[in-house]
Amino acid sequence: MLGLGELVVKDRERRHQRAGRLDLLLQNSENHSRYEVEIQLGPSDESHIIRTIEYWDIERRRYPQYEHTAVLIAEDITTRFLNVVSLFNGFIPIVALQLSAFDTEQGIGLHFTRVLDTNQLGFVDDDEETTKLVDRTFWEQKAATDTMSIADDMLNVVQEIAPSAELNYTQGYIGLKVDGKPFNIATFTPQKKAIRIDVRLDQSEEQDAELDNRNITSLGYDKVFHVYKLKFTKDEAQTHRDYLKVLFQQAYDRRK
Repeated sequence: MLGLGELVVKDRERRHQRAGRLDLLLQNSENHSRYEVEIQLGPSDESHIIRTIEYWDIERRRYPQYEHTAVLIAEDITTRFLNVVSLFNGFIPIVALQLSAFDTEQGIGLHFTRVLDTNQLGFVDDDEETTKLVDRTFWEQKAATDTMSIADDMLNVVQEIAPSAELNYTQGYIGLKVDGKPFNIATFTPQKKAIRIDVRLDQSEEQDAELDNRNITSLGYDKVFHVYKLKFTKDEAQTHRDYLKVLFQQAYDRRK
């Protein structure tokens, strides 16, 4: 149910001297990995963040032959939690799962959403060297001429802000680079009939309302990478071109 693989329960309420009790110790039956799981009612808070990391540290020191991952399960994984964890910059492998409960005819159902994963502690630019680079032909074959033309037009918009900007073709998306270095204030993912544009901005109620007022198709806000995920057809991209420039400018100012 947690989406962490084929696990067995190694222990429950494991007592740690002067550190309380570890809710669950799970072990992967196929490899040498263990998960130190802290379960919290309601929103994540500082004490449970500290406990999660402390239990992980105790177990990894006691059993170094295993690969250990800290796991926090809560009904609400707050932005503050994600901001704090990002400070660890990948040194602590930690997974955050948000739990939702709902009524069904058979009883109460549970749904787990992974809002933070061990491979999401960095930022897109930081991982650029490990992203497979491709050429324009790759995307022309994968997408369509019209949607590729949107990416070209969006580059023109970005160049009005950063004149030396170029498109940077990777296997997963089309990013941006300036002076030969990744500069992903926005990324573009052309599809057959539309393009997804991810703009790196802090979320705000004003921005959310503005997107709604303009009837822009939003695919949600990624709280881990701090990006608005937007979708446009060619006509929609042209209609909202000036507004997209405003978003790119805000992302540029935030980056600088």
